[in-house]
Amino acid sequence: MMRHALSMLGGIALAVGLFWMLALLVAPPEQQVDEPIMTMSMTMVEAPEVAPEQEAPPPAPAQAAPAPPPMPTPAPAPVATSTIALPEVELPDAPVEPVELESELPELTEAQPKPTPRPQPAPEPAPEPSPEPAETVAPPAEPAAAQRDAAPAAEPAPSNEPVSVGQVAPTNRVNPSYPPRAQRRGMEGFVEVEFVIRRNGSVDGGSIRVTNAQPRRVFEDAAREAIARWQFEPSQQLRRATQRIEFQLR
Repeated sequence: MMRHALSMLGGIALAVGLFWMLALLVAPPEQQVDEPIMTMSMTMVEAPEVAPEQEAPPPAPAQAAPAPPPMPTPAPAPVATSTIALPEVELPDAPVEPVELESELPELTEAQPKPTPRPQPAPEPAPEPSPEPAETVAPPAEPAAAQRDAAPAAEPAPSNEPVSVGQVAPTNRVNPSYPPRAQRRGMEGFVEVEFVIRRNGSVDGGSIRVTNAQPRRVFEDAAREAIARWQFEPSQQLRRATQRIEFQLR
């Protein structure tokens, strides 16, 4: 290992020495240049006397130039007056489109009530046959008692409890008015009510009761007011009826 290191150092030293000798052989010899020697001679000369310069007279003041005459004031331009009169233009009034108001209310279609069979009066009981007189002589009071028993029983007095009859067709029907709010909004619906018909055929207004309505709180008042003015056929009994009124726009 030491050997190789020494041999490498020797090789490097040999290469450096060869390059240095080659540079000495290639470079040209330096020539000695003689520098020229310059000689100078100096003599003393007296300077000539210079006469003093005369002062120049001051320049005469320049005369002031006369001021230019003032410019004339221009006359004001004449004001042009126009004699042309513009005609007054009358604008036509803007046409006003008449607004058609729906004065007539749409007709209401109501569900026709199904005819319900009228209750048939119960057949009167046949009079019982009078018993045949016995052979024995009866006292005079007994035939009168038998006749009273054979007479038909008197009809019971009409009850104050109303009888349920379902839907009944009125003889005088008043159509309900369509609520303005529902008409503006295009709302439709129905109302089902229950009420009592008096013996004379009029409707008991205090008995009107709403059982179903769609939509709620829209058509109930109009239905009550209309049914309160309906008229039905008279009867010997109070009747409880039901009615469905539909509100539809056409």
